[in-house]
Amino acid sequence: MKLFEYEAKKILKEYGIPIPRGDTASNPNKAEAITNEIGKPVALKSQILVSGRGKAGGIKFADDNKRAKRVASDLLGRTIKGCVVTSLLVEEKLDVVEQFYASITVDRQAKKYIVLASTSGGVDIEEVAQSSPDKIARHWIDPATGFSQSDALAMLSRFSLKKDIATKLATVINTLYQVAMEYDAELVELNPLVQTASGEFVAADSRMIIDDNAIFRHAEFKDRSLKRVDDTPNEAKARKEGLAYVDLDGDIGIVGNGAGLVMATIDLVQTMGGRPGNFLDIGGGGNTEITKKGIMLVMSKPEIKAVLVNVLGGITRCDVVAEAIAQSLNESKTKKPIVARLMGTNEEEGARILEQVGIKSYRDMEEATAEVIRTRGE
Repeated sequence: MKLFEYEAKKILKEYGIPIPRGDTASNPNKAEAITNEIGKPVALKSQILVSGRGKAGGIKFADDNKRAKRVASDLLGRTIKGCVVTSLLVEEKLDVVEQFYASITVDRQAKKYIVLASTSGGVDIEEVAQSSPDKIARHWIDPATGFSQSDALAMLSRFSLKKDIATKLATVINTLYQVAMEYDAELVELNPLVQTASGEFVAADSRMIIDDNAIFRHAEFKDRSLKRVDDTPNEAKARKEGLAYVDLDGDIGIVGNGAGLVMATIDLVQTMGGRPGNFLDIGGGGNTEITKKGIMLVMSKPEIKAVLVNVLGGITRCDVVAEAIAQSLNESKTKKPIVARLMGTNEEEGARILEQVGIKSYRDMEEATAEVIRTRGE
């Protein structure tokens, strides 16, 4: 679950990491009032859940409150990188001396958290990694020992930093680790983390992503877990129904039981020349009703031309899935061709049910995939 910048900064402030003075505004008058209260030039930052908003025109500056009101009028309601701007973070423009980068994230290959730090903040860390890999310090965290201030100082020793600067930066990085652990974060990033003319380190920009599976430990985000501003309409509907669904940009609907099988199905469709239009995992042991809702959701997407249902029946019974397919075709206002591959528990009964509604059941995954691609093209 992605947090808005202002939400991430609120958490950072609670942990003692300085942030710029400011507040959120959802209308130009509020932006004007915040700027007037700050009493100095401000940055007006679109609150959207995508990176690269600055390059896309989502961050602008104003020298006074009247200018801030005009800028806010221009930004609010605009669509930036596919997201509508409904609020702004209006905060003081910092007197920046140096820019740094710091983050705690997950290295899925190493199956560990990794700490990243760089003296080249303010740009995409990917660009730095490609052009100047020596400017990035990395530390993989042993979950048995954790991460400490001394670990942070050790990883920063590769940079030619003054002792007091290195100590302050290490303190911030160590605090980021605490935030990541206590909030079950997949990412806590400061880019840039700036040193101001007064010598203070301030989080000028921040991103934070919390592990969806840990939301139950964070009551303040409970409502956000059911509705996200970056959801598509179908994703929002699926979340309410308890379905694991993600929209993709193709025209073949994908339904399966188990995330691994669904991903393998998507890969096979792509490999054989098709374009997957979604990811839908009905889970293990899904009943007729939940499976039917999932299939009807996929068929309702206008871009979908044909649907592939791929089920390996273990605790999920093939006859239950077949019955859900039959009911979907009967009840859905939008009907799309369905190709089914059912194999496992009660597959013969499942094939019989599908035959009654004119659908052939395949046992071979590649045959079913080839058929759905052929059907899609008709």
